Amino acid sequence: MTHSNIASETTVGGSDKTQVIANSVGFQSMSNQSVEEMIDLRHYFSVFKKYLWRISSLAIVVALLSAVIALNMTSIYRSTATLLIESQQNKAVSFAEVYGLDSNRKEYYLTQFEILKSRSIAQIVIEELNLKEHPDFIFQPSAVRAFINDVKQSLPFIPKKAVLDLSIEEQEQKALQALVTAFTKRLTISPVRKTQLVHISFQSSDPALAALVANTVGEVYIEQHLIGKMGVTKEASGWLTTRLTDLRLRLDESEYKLQQYLESENLIDISGVLGLVSKELEQTSVQLVVARNENNKLESIIRVIDEYGRDNLEVLQSIPDITSHRAIQDIKRTLVISELKLSDLSGVYGPKHPKLIAAKAELISVQKNLSLQVQRLVKGVQKELNTSKRNVQALEIELTRIKKVYREITSKEYEYRKLSREVETNRNIYDTFFSRAKETEVTSDFNAAVARFTDRAFKTTKPIKPNKPLLVILAFVGTFGLGLVIAFVLDALNDTFKTASDIENKLSQRMLGLLPLVVLKKNAALLLHYFFEDDSNKFSESVRTLRTSFVLTQLDKASKVVEITSTVPGEGKTTTATNLAFSLAQVEKTILIDADMRKPSICKRFNIPLYHPGLSNLITGTEQFADCIYQDEKSGLTVMPCGQIPSNPLELLLSPKFAVILDHLKKSYDRIIIDTPPVQAVSDSLVIAQQSDAVIYIVKSDDTRIGSVQDGIGRLINLNANIAGVVLNKVDTKKMASSESYHGYYSDYTYGQEQKS
Repeated sequence: MTHSNIASETTVGGSDKTQVIANSVGFQSMSNQSVEEMIDLRHYFSVFKKYLWRISSLAIVVALLSAVIALNMTSIYRSTATLLIESQQNKAVSFAEVYGLDSNRKEYYLTQFEILKSRSIAQIVIEELNLKEHPDFIFQPSAVRAFINDVKQSLPFIPKKAVLDLSIEEQEQKALQALVTAFTKRLTISPVRKTQLVHISFQSSDPALAALVANTVGEVYIEQHLIGKMGVTKEASGWLTTRLTDLRLRLDESEYKLQQYLESENLIDISGVLGLVSKELEQTSVQLVVARNENNKLESIIRVIDEYGRDNLEVLQSIPDITSHRAIQDIKRTLVISELKLSDLSGVYGPKHPKLIAAKAELISVQKNLSLQVQRLVKGVQKELNTSKRNVQALEIELTRIKKVYREITSKEYEYRKLSREVETNRNIYDTFFSRAKETEVTSDFNAAVARFTDRAFKTTKPIKPNKPLLVILAFVGTFGLGLVIAFVLDALNDTFKTASDIENKLSQRMLGLLPLVVLKKNAALLLHYFFEDDSNKFSESVRTLRTSFVLTQLDKASKVVEITSTVPGEGKTTTATNLAFSLAQVEKTILIDADMRKPSICKRFNIPLYHPGLSNLITGTEQFADCIYQDEKSGLTVMPCGQIPSNPLELLLSPKFAVILDHLKKSYDRIIIDTPPVQAVSDSLVIAQQSDAVIYIVKSDDTRIGSVQDGIGRLINLNANIAGVVLNKVDTKKMASSESYHGYYSDYTYGQEQKS
C-alpha cells in the first residue's frame, strides 16, 4: 500500500462513522429487544444501588437540618368561633324596608360574610385589643430581607425608591393599614354550606389571643350591626316626621279643591247621574233605530203602491206588506169560506135556488169588503208614514240633547275623578308615612341582634402549624426523591461506558475484559511490576482474564502483531499494553514496542535512558536490532522503546521498512504488542493497524464519551482493521460490586484464595 493510499484512508470523515457502526450492529430480533428492556430495568436498579448511600446520607442531613429549623419555628395556634346569622330577625313590627335588607335572598348572607371580613371591623378589633403592641404584629425584616436591602443600598446603580415625606398622622394611618392587612391575613371567615352558620377563625402564636380575637370579631360585628340599625332608625324617624307635615298640608289642600268643585257644580252623586243619562241615551238610541226601521218599511210600501197604482186592487192585494195585515187576512179567510160554500151549493142546487143566490150575494159582499179594506189600508199606510217621520225627527232631536248632557256630565266626572285620585293618593302616602313614623317610634329602642354565638372560641393547646414531624418527613422524602431524580438524570446525561452491555450494545464489539481501578496516593503512579505484587491479585487476575479472552478469540487467526490503542490520551492504553505483555510473556515469547513516537512513555516506565535507540532508529537504519531492545529481567519481556523522537513519525510508519521489521519480528516472537497513539489524536495508529493482525481498543470506564469511541472504532473499521475487542479500563469495582454486568470479566476473589467473611 502506497503512502498516498494510506493517507487517503486515514482521512475518512466522521460522517460515515454512524453508518459503519449501524451496519455492524444489524437488526435485533423481538426476543433480543425484550432482553434489552430487562437489562435497562436492571441498569436503573444498579443506578439506584450505586447512589443509594449518597442520596440517603444527603436526605438524612437535610432532614436533620429541617428538624433543627422546625424546632426553632414559632408554633401557630388557631381558634374558631361559630356565629348563627339570623335569616328572620326579631322585629317589633315589619320595618325591613327602612333597612334595605332582604334576608331571604342569597346575597344577604354573602353580604354578611364580606362585612365580617371587612377592614373596618378588623380596625376596630385591633384598636380594642391594642394588637399593635403584640409581638405577632410587630414587623421586623428578616435577615435575608435586611441583607438584600443592604446590598441595594451599597450598589449605586440600583435605582432607589423615592422616600415620601409623610406627616405623623399619615405615617400612623399607613402603619395602621399595614397592621389591618396583616390581621386580615390571619383571619378566616368560613360559611358552613347549606346552613346559616359561619366560622370565624384566627391564627396567632398566642393561643389565648387567637381565641380572644375570634370572639371579639363576632362581638364587634353584632355591635356594629346594632349601632348601624339604631342610626338608620333615628335617621328614618327624623325624616318621616319632617315629611309628614308636608304630606298633611298636601292632603288638606287636595280635599279642599274637591269639595269646592262639588259645590260649584252642584254635584251630589255624579256617578248616579251619569248612569241615568247613559241609560237614557242608550234607550233613545234604540227607539230611534226602531223608528227608522219602521219608517223605512213604510216608505218601501208606499213606493210599491205608487208604482202599481192605488186603484189596482188585484195587484195591491198581492203585496206581502198588505196581505200580511191582520184585517186583510181575516177577510181573505172569510172569502175562502164563502167560495167553498158557493162551490158546495152549486153542486146541489140550481142557479135560482135561494140558498145558491144567497151564497153568491154573500161572496160578493165579502169581495167588496176586501176591496174596501185594501183601500183603507193604503190610506192608513200613508198616515203611518207621516207619523213615523215625525217620530224619527223627534227622537233625533232628543238624542242630540241627551248626548250634549252626557258630554257635560262626563267632563265634570273627569275633573271629579282627577281631584278624587289626587285626594286618594295623598291620603295613601300620608297613611304610609304615618304608619312608618309610628313603627320607627316603637322600634327605636328595640335592639334585635343580626347574629348570635352558637360556639365561642376557646384556647387551644395543639398548634395547627408547623407540623414539625411532617416537615422533617417531607424534607427527607423530597430530598431523597430529588436526589434519585438527579442520579437518574446524571446517569442519562453521562454518555460514557460503564458496563459490558454498553460496549456490546453501543459499539457492537466484543468485550475482552476489564481492568479495575487501582487506588493510588495523590500524584503517585502505578508500579511497573504491580502485576507481580502479592497484593495485586485482583488486578493480575483481571489481566490474565484479558489475556485468556484474547487468545481464545484468536485461536483461528495468526494474530501475532497486536496493536493497543484508545480514543484519547489518559485512558490507560500504555498500562494495559505493558501488563498484557507481562501476562503473555509468562506463556509466550513476547516483545513490547513503543510506537507512540510523539509522546512515548515506555522508556520512563522501564527506567530506560532516553537516548536508548529504539523503533525510530531501527526504521531509519541507524542502529541494529540488538541495540534497539531492552530485556526486563523480572518479567522476561523484551521491550523496544521509541528511540529518538523523529520529526516525521507518520512517514516512518508508512515506510516499507516498518513492515519488514514486523515480518522479521514475527519469526522471532510469538506475540508483538505495539503501544500506539490514540486514534483521535493522530493517524499513526491507523497506519499501524494496517500492519497489525489484531487491534485491542482501550476505553476508560465512566470517562470516555460514547460518540468519540464510536468515531475512533469507525475509522478503524473503514480501514478494515481486525478489532479483536474492547477493554474497559479503570473500572471502579466499588460502584459495580452488586452489578452482574461484569460477571466473567472480574471477581472480588481469586479461585483458591480464602474468602473473607
